[in-house]
Amino acid sequence: MPERLVDRHPEVRPDDLVAALVPPPRFNDVRFVTYRPDPGEPSQVGAVAALGRFADRVASGGTRARGSGGAGGRGLFRFGRRDLSRRDGGRRDDAGGGSDAGGTRPGVYLDGGFGVGKTHLLASLWHAVPGPKAYGTFVEITSLVGALGFARTVDALSGLRLLAIDEFELDDPGDTVLVSTLLTRLVEAGVHLAATSNTQPEDLGAGRFGADDFLREIQGLSSRFDILRISGEDFRHRGLPKPPAPHSDDEITRRAAVTLGASEDGFAELCAHLGRLHPSRYGALVDDVGLFCLHGVTAVSDQAMALRLVVLADRLYDRSIPVVASGQPFNELFSAEMLAGPHRKKFQRAISRLSALARDGGSDDLAVWEGSAKAS
Repeated sequence: MPERLVDRHPEVRPDDLVAALVPPPRFNDVRFVTYRPDPGEPSQVGAVAALGRFADRVASGGTRARGSGGAGGRGLFRFGRRDLSRRDGGRRDDAGGGSDAGGTRPGVYLDGGFGVGKTHLLASLWHAVPGPKAYGTFVEITSLVGALGFARTVDALSGLRLLAIDEFELDDPGDTVLVSTLLTRLVEAGVHLAATSNTQPEDLGAGRFGADDFLREIQGLSSRFDILRISGEDFRHRGLPKPPAPHSDDEITRRAAVTLGASEDGFAELCAHLGRLHPSRYGALVDDVGLFCLHGVTAVSDQAMALRLVVLADRLYDRSIPVVASGQPFNELFSAEMLAGPHRKKFQRAISRLSALARDGGSDDLAVWEGSAKAS
C-alpha cells in the first residue's frame, strides 16, 4: 500500500546534517571523465580541464585535518591566509578560453544556465579532491548554521580541504551577511571553496532587496571566487522525447498500488505539509520513496510555496525518484509573473528537473515498475 508523505514528520539531528554533507545519490559515481560535454559548446570542455587544475591545486595544498572523508574535525594545518581585501569582484573566465579556475583565489564559481551539468562538475570536483571535504546545497549549509550555531559551524567546517556548495543563492539580507561571514572565516582557515549558481556572485540577491548596506557583503562574496562561465542548452532534454502528458487520477492510483515504495499524495495537501516543515527536512521526507505519485497539480500563486516546491524538486532529483502526476503539466506549475521575476532561474530549474523525472516515470517503464514490485 502506498505511503502518504503528509503522514511523515522527519526529524533531522544536527549530527545527521554534518554527516550528510556529501554528494546526493544521483551523483555518487560521477567523475570528470563521465561528464558529456556538448561538442558545440567549448566552454563545457574547458570547464572540465579548468576544474581538474583547480582540484590539483587544492589537493597539493598539504595535509589538513584528521580523517579522509566528509566534514568533521578542526584543521591541524592551514594553507595560509589570502588577501580578501580586494573588492574588484571575481575574475570572469570563459571556461573555453583557458581559465586556470582560480589562480590564487581560494574559490571557483561555476556560472551558467540550468541543465549544463554544473552539479555534475561540482560533484566530480569533490570526488577528485582528497578529504576532509564537504558537499552541500546552499539550503543545507544555512540549515547547518541554524542547527549548530555559527561558531560550531565554523569549528566543524574549518578543518576542511574543500567545501562545495550547490545551488548557491541569496534571497534575503540575513543570508547575505550569514554566508559572507561564514565563507570569510573558512577562507581565513585555509578552506578552498567551490560553488554553482545561475547567477554571477556580484549579482546574488539582485531583485530581492536593494539596501545599500548589503552591497559590501555581496561584493565581498564575489572577491573570493574566480568564475567559470559554462554555456549550453539543458542536457536533461537534449535529444530526448518530450515528458509525458499528465496522467489520469485513476492511473496515478493504479501505479501507486503496484509500485514498491510508492508515495501517493494530493498536491494541495502536500503543499500545506511542506509549509509546516523546514526545507532542510525535505530530503528525509522523500528518502526511500520508489515512485512519487501526485494528484491534482495546479499552478502555484504563492511565491513562498513556489520556492518550497523548488527545494522539493531538487531533493527528488538528487535521489533520482521518478514522478507521475495528474493535473496541470509541470511547465505550467509557476505563473508567468514568477518566470519573469527574480527567482525565474530557480523555477526554470525545477520545471526542468520535474519534467525529467516525469519522463523517468512515464508509461513506457510501467512494466518494469510492476515487475519490480511483484518480484519483491
